[in-house]
Amino acid sequence: MTNKDFIELSKEFGLSFAQIKAVDSVESGGKGFDPTTGKIIIQFEPRWFKRKSPYTPSGLWSLNKVERQAQEWLAFNDAFKKDADSAMQSTSIGRMQVMGFHWELLGFCSVGKMWDYAKISEINQMRLGLNFIKSNPKMFTALKNNDWRTFAYYYNGSQYERFNYHTRLQKAYNKYA
Repeated sequence: MTNKDFIELSKEFGLSFAQIKAVDSVESGGKGFDPTTGKIIIQFEPRWFKRKSPYTPSGLWSLNKVERQAQEWLAFNDAFKKDADSAMQSTSIGRMQVMGFHWELLGFCSVGKMWDYAKISEINQMRLGLNFIKSNPKMFTALKNNDWRTFAYYYNGSQYERFNYHTRLQKAYNKYA
């Protein structure tokens, strides 16, 4: 993605360039596709799959590391063979790592359509993430106000402090502001 893309997104969502770049740099690591394979970045979440599907996990499902995309895809594909919709809903995808189970909230007619949209481009992946943020007024307002603690809580859950998520966001924002 280019700075021009980020500027366009900032206008579209009413956020500053620095706010979007901060979230992107902390959440995505700057990429939505694996440079080796060209596949969308994923993180399969076995615990979500267990909630959404009656299938028992295989040994492949314990990997769960975005840095190891080949293994993530093995685990995902194994789950996909058992229950495609549940596998897609139980996986975070793309640059912003939006969970598939948010497909309906984000206005898609199916989880597969959400995946298809995200596979088109990193800009679409950023839109997914920003629309997810906008769907929660408290999270969106926190981002607009640079309230990194509140934003981190809503985006990453109650354990955000453990990973210094809020301070990493503040630092990234300062860098781009």
